[in-house]
Amino acid sequence: GGTACVATGQPFDTAKVKMQTFPNMYKGLVDCFVKTYKQVGFRGFYKGTTPALVANIAENSVLFMCYGFCQQIVRRIVGVDRKTKLSDLQNAAAGSFASAFATLVLCPTELVKCRLQAMHEMQLSGKIIQGHNTVWSVVKGVIQKDGPLGFYRGLSSTLLREVPGYFFFFGGYELSRTFFASGRSKDELGPIPLLLSGGFGGCCLWIAVYPVDCVKSRIQVLSMAGKQAGFMGTFVTIVRTEGVLALYSGLTPTMIRAFVANGALFLAYEYSRKFMMKQIDSY
Repeated sequence: GGTACVATGQPFDTAKVKMQTFPNMYKGLVDCFVKTYKQVGFRGFYKGTTPALVANIAENSVLFMCYGFCQQIVRRIVGVDRKTKLSDLQNAAAGSFASAFATLVLCPTELVKCRLQAMHEMQLSGKIIQGHNTVWSVVKGVIQKDGPLGFYRGLSSTLLREVPGYFFFFGGYELSRTFFASGRSKDELGPIPLLLSGGFGGCCLWIAVYPVDCVKSRIQVLSMAGKQAGFMGTFVTIVRTEGVLALYSGLTPTMIRAFVANGALFLAYEYSRKFMMKQIDSY
C-alpha cells in the first residue's frame, strides 16, 4: 500500500513541500512544475523518493497493524464482542489512536525526504551554501549537527497532524465505503469504489490538517540553516509575516496527490490483505 502511494503521488508531494517552504518562489502548481523541470530536470520531481518509500512503507505497516489492535481496544471500551463490526465513527477513533504509533517511524524518514525535496530552494535562497544531494549525506549531516534526536525535529507538529488527521482519514474512508456498499458487505466492493473511498479519505485528512503540515515542513526544512522555532513560534511567524493564506501554500498539488495516492494506497492494501488471507486460509 505504501509503495503504491509513493509511486503515484511523489511528484505532487515534492511540489507541496517546495510551495509550503518557499511560497514566494512559485505562483502555483504549474509554475512549480515548470521551474523544477527547467532547473533540475524530471528527476527533480522524484527527489526524496527513497526516504519517501521507507517512510510510507514503515508508516503504513505500523499504521494498519496498530489499526487492527486499536479496533480491538475500541471494542473493549464500548463493551462489544471482538468480532462485532464497528461503526464508521468507531473505526475513525481506532485509526486516530493507531496514527500516534506510526508517527514514531514516520517523523525521521519524512524529515530526510522534505530536506531532499527542498534542497535546491535552500541553496537558491542563500540559507545554505552547499546542499546534500543524497539520502546518506542528509542523514550524516543530521547526525553530525544534532545527533540522533535531530531526526525528530517537527515531532510535535507531526503528531498534531497525524492524530486528528487519521480520524478524518479512516472516518472518510469507512463512510464512503458504507455509502458504496448500500447494505451489502463492504468486503464485496470492487476496485473503483475502493479507489474513490481511499481518495475521499485522503482528501478529508488533508483538508483538516493542512496548516499543521505546512508548519511541520517549514520546521524540518529550515532547521538545516540553524535553530528553528517550535510549532507555535513557527506558526505565529508565518501568520504575522506572510498571512494566513501562506499556511495553505501547495494545497492544490496536495489535494490531487491525496485523491490519487490514497486511492492507490487503499486499493493495494485491501487486495493484498485479501490475497494474504486466502493464502493463510489455504494452509
